Amino acid sequence: MAISYIRPDKYFEGAFEQLKLINTYAEASQIVIADEMVDHTSQNNRLSERPDVVKFFKSHNNRDLLISDIWVLSSNITDLLQMCACLLKNEIRIHVINAGVILDQQSDVMLVLGLIDELRQQVENREKKLIGRPKGSRSSSKFDPYLDQIISYIREEMSVSAMARKMNVSRSSLKDYIESRELKEVAKGLVTLDVSEDAKRNVIGKITCPQIEKK
Repeated sequence: MAISYIRPDKYFEGAFEQLKLINTYAEASQIVIADEMVDHTSQNNRLSERPDVVKFFKSHNNRDLLISDIWVLSSNITDLLQMCACLLKNEIRIHVINAGVILDQQSDVMLVLGLIDELRQQVENREKKLIGRPKGSRSSSKFDPYLDQIISYIREEMSVSAMARKMNVSRSSLKDYIESRELKEVAKGLVTLDVSEDAKRNVIGKITCPQIEKK
C-alpha cells in the first residue's frame, strides 16, 4: 500500500499533471494508493508553516510515497533536506517518478545529493530568468482545489451530472474542466510513462561543481 502527495507550483507543474504521472506510475507498477494529499498551501510556505503535511507523513510510517518530482516536497533546499531525512528515518520509501528512482535507507548518497543538486540548479536558473509564462503552467480553475474529489468520483464511475449536483456547480463547466484536464484518462491510468533505464546514472551525472571564472 502506498500514499501520494501532490503540491502544485506555478514554476514547475500543476496538480493535474502530477496526478497524471502518479496514477500512471501506480498502474504500471501495480501499486495501490491507500491515501493521497493535494496540498494547496502557498509555494512560499516553509515546512514549519505546513503542519497538515507533517501530520500526513507522520501518520504513514513504513509506506511507499509517490511524488512526481523531488521539488514537490519543498523547493527550499533546507526544508527538502530535513523532509527527506525524516521520511527515510521513518522508513518511508520515496518514489521520485520523473527521475525514475526510489529513495530508501539503503540508497546511494550520491543519488540523494544528485536529486537535491538538480533542484538547486532549477531554482537558480528560475531566479536568473523569470520571463514569460512558466514552463508547464496552465491557467488556474475554480475546480483545482477539488481535483482529488473529482478524481474519486470518476473512479466511482459517477456521471458528470451527478458530480455537478453533489458539488453544486454547473454541469457544463465541470464537464469542460474534466475534458480539458483529461481527468478520465488520468483517473484510469491510461497515460503512458517513459522512464530511462539509466535513471540513477542520469541523476548523478547532472551534478554540477563550482567553477572559477577566468579573468
